[in-house]
Amino acid sequence: MHAHAAAPDGVVVARGLTKRFGAFTAVDALDLSIARGEVVGFIGPNGAGKSTTIRLLCGLFAPSAGSATVAGFDVRTEPESVRAHIGYMSQKFSLYGDLTCRENLRFFSGIYRVPRDALDERIRFAIEMAGLEGREDTLVRTLAGGWRQRLALGCAILHRPPVLFLDEPTSGVEPQARRRFWDLIHRLAADGVTVLVSTHYMDEAEYCNRIALIDAGRLIAIGSPGELRERELGGALFELACAPLGEAVAVLRGTRGVLDASIFGDRLHVLVADGAQAGALRDALAAARIEAGEPQPIRPSLEDVFVQLVARVERRKRSAA
Repeated sequence: MHAHAAAPDGVVVARGLTKRFGAFTAVDALDLSIARGEVVGFIGPNGAGKSTTIRLLCGLFAPSAGSATVAGFDVRTEPESVRAHIGYMSQKFSLYGDLTCRENLRFFSGIYRVPRDALDERIRFAIEMAGLEGREDTLVRTLAGGWRQRLALGCAILHRPPVLFLDEPTSGVEPQARRRFWDLIHRLAADGVTVLVSTHYMDEAEYCNRIALIDAGRLIAIGSPGELRERELGGALFELACAPLGEAVAVLRGTRGVLDASIFGDRLHVLVADGAQAGALRDALAAARIEAGEPQPIRPSLEDVFVQLVARVERRKRSAA
């Protein structure tokens, strides 16, 4: 997939965007620019500030500081114009279970003020895009999660917005349905729709042109998946089978040349400054009487990148304290 460069005149632009709730800073001086037709993944753990950022960009919250524009409209001074030019989908889907698919689409077309002469065509498009042919008159409460998810996306694009904000849209949906949903997102992006989608599923980041990694309200890195792997790790990654894992992590983090060690399932991922130092890992563990297999070089996942970035930020905080 082609990775877009951040455009200074992007469709979505945030500069120093900040939101405070009392003494708590939920979004901290965030800078972001998203180009037309770009799919940007907003990745981070629960509570990182993803949903708050999206609500700021939707004009639902007023910023405490900084600025943002969406489709050329200021979120602070023109929130109604912003909302008229976006589609928004929350993780709860916001559908009416006691209405049919067609009735939900008609209801949301009224909210979005879809012109009457375009209504039938827009509803047909939403049903076709979501793969709901034959289910138009099915009650929404009887649909599986994947179908409800695609219907919610259809409702969000009835007015053909140039920008889509999707807040954890695949949460709780089975993997096959998640993959089909991403196919729909890329179909919209190919037509020029700009998409910001938040998720805590690291594997979904692979589907994005660029990824914005956020932790504790701060943007800690942004780039294509390949750029982040190459730029942010700064070493060679090895996988190691050993036991006990907790003791092995402590030993390796104190070993010369080891940048970090983390537990991934029943194995360790160990980042070393130089790949030639891999043999020293087993030696260090053997000296501590910990049995270990042969270190295997691996391609870093985006989860590896995120774990290392968060650890780096935490080390900086401790050194600055």
